[in-house]
Amino acid sequence: MKGNYLGELEELILLTVGALFESAYGVAIMDEIERQTNRRLNISAVHSVLKRLEAKGFVKSEMGGATNERGGRRKRLFKLTSSGKKVLDASMQVRSHLYNQIPNMSFNFSGQ
Repeated sequence: MKGNYLGELEELILLTVGALFESAYGVAIMDEIERQTNRRLNISAVHSVLKRLEAKGFVKSEMGGATNERGGRRKRLFKLTSSGKKVLDASMQVRSHLYNQIPNMSFNFSGQ
């Protein structure tokens, strides 16, 4: 079961890989997360999580073609696997199930 557990950052990066579809590479993932969540990430952290997700079988990667804008260097592109989609679906189901159990009255408190 440990292999199927997703940490919060792993889940966020995995969702972003899926959302970027064929344009998911380290810097694009980092930029998209910042754009969508206003959360700044270190590129090393993004690459570390991507390696973990690939080891778990949730993403796969391949080298893209060289581009002039990158000085002829290639970039590693990531894609969501079917196992990655399944673990995201399971995570969403658990979160929705728990969220739907919150009584409506709890939203009426004007505390914090």
